[in-house]
Amino acid sequence: MDKLAQSLREAPIIRKGDYEYFVHPISDGVPMLEPQLLREIVIKIIRKADLENVDKIVTPAAMGIHISTAVSLMTDIPLVVIRKRQYGLEGEVSLAQVTGYSENEMYMNDVTEGDRVLVIDDVLSTGGTLRGITQALEEVGADISDIVAVIKKVGGDNAMEEYEPKTLINVDVVDGSVVIVDEQGDG
Repeated sequence: MDKLAQSLREAPIIRKGDYEYFVHPISDGVPMLEPQLLREIVIKIIRKADLENVDKIVTPAAMGIHISTAVSLMTDIPLVVIRKRQYGLEGEVSLAQVTGYSENEMYMNDVTEGDRVLVIDDVLSTGGTLRGITQALEEVGADISDIVAVIKKVGGDNAMEEYEPKTLINVDVVDGSVVIVDEQGDG
C-alpha cells in the first residue's frame, strides 16, 4: 500500500470542533484522486474481501461510490448506493448515520432478504456509518458476507459488536499529522 500510505502521510489535518479530520482524496475527493492510488486500493479490496457468492456491493454516498464503482467494474458485482435523499420507492429502508461530526438520515433500496452483500466504505472512524448500514441490512434480512473500509482511524470508538470490518490501512492523527499504525490494516 505504498501509494495509500504515502498519500495519508501527506494529508492535511483540519479540526471540526474537537474532532481532528484528515483531508484525503479517498475520503474527501481533494486533493484530486490519482488513478494509480484508486487502482492500488481496488486490487487490495478484491484480494482481501470475501467475494464468494456476493450478490451486491453496498456503499454509502458519497465517498464510497468511487471505490465501490471500481470494485464493481472489476468483479461484475452490481452496486447499491445508500443515499442521503429519500425517493419513496417500494422497499426503501431508512437508516441513521451518526459520525464524529454529523448526524444524517440515509436511504437504501434494492437490497432484499437473502441477498449476500459486501459493504465497502472509505473510512472507519467512529463506526456510525457502518453501524447504521449493518442494522438496515439486518432489518431487510440480507446476509453480510464481508465489510471492508479502506482506512481505519484508530483511537476512537469504532468497534462493531457483531462484525469485524477488514481495513486496508490503520492510521491515527497525532499532533496534527497522520501516523500509520498498521500498513496491512485489519483482517
